[in-house]
Amino acid sequence: MAPSYGTASEEQHHRNGLLEPGDQERAALLGKPNGEHRSFPRLREHMAADISKSWGDVALLSCYVITGLLDSSSVQVWGSFVSMQTGNTVYLGLGLVAPGDSTRWIRAAISVVCFALGSAFFSRYHGYLGPRKRWVMVSSYIIQLLCMVAAALMVTLGPKTGASGPVSEWIAAPIALIAFQAGGQAYTSRVLQYGSLTSVVLTSIYCDLFSDQKLFSGVTENVERNRRIAAPLLLLGGAMAGGLWAQSDVGLAGAIWTAVALKAIVTLAWAFWAAEPSEG
Repeated sequence: MAPSYGTASEEQHHRNGLLEPGDQERAALLGKPNGEHRSFPRLREHMAADISKSWGDVALLSCYVITGLLDSSSVQVWGSFVSMQTGNTVYLGLGLVAPGDSTRWIRAAISVVCFALGSAFFSRYHGYLGPRKRWVMVSSYIIQLLCMVAAALMVTLGPKTGASGPVSEWIAAPIALIAFQAGGQAYTSRVLQYGSLTSVVLTSIYCDLFSDQKLFSGVTENVERNRRIAAPLLLLGGAMAGGLWAQSDVGLAGAIWTAVALKAIVTLAWAFWAAEPSEG
């Protein structure tokens, strides 16, 4: 009978998870020491987990700084907002009455339409793929970040633009890109179930804040009140910074790049955010 050359023995070793020293060295060279890597399954599990809603208000509040930066600088340079659409709707109404007076209403219309498209896109993106899955949240913010980077590059490398004159592609495209991503940023408040923290609306927050019967309660006794105070203050701080950037030599580009950096921090935070505790 022909010798087996240890084949059965090797198979037995493999089944038992045991390898001879020489086999261990070969397996290590192949990148599979003592079995398959377990890092990739752990990474898949990490990215597929639902992120926790706890402390999500902190991330949403930080987005108010981004809104303030972008809107204060864009309204100075382009004459329209890129995130808050109430003012743009007023500009649009005035422009429809007297369309020949300026092109501000065209810029406002671009912003409103693209914000609406962004809201529609990101709501379906989260709805189809899983609202709070980590990889969905991270990829959603990466898309938003790429829109901002593209706008920043156009503003940095393109010709100088202003609030008057025709609406060229160097104005229309950045407004469209930033407004589109702002729709996704606002929708995050729905994903995390902090409906009032859209990062683009303050009027309702002011109403809820000053109508609160516990407005003057202790700091730890009224969390909702604390959020409503923080939101306008953070937007105000961002608006002041955006105004300073717009009036500086760096101009609008500096404000957008600063907003890009802040957005990148929030995007990275979602990658390491705590997961929703599993039931049972």
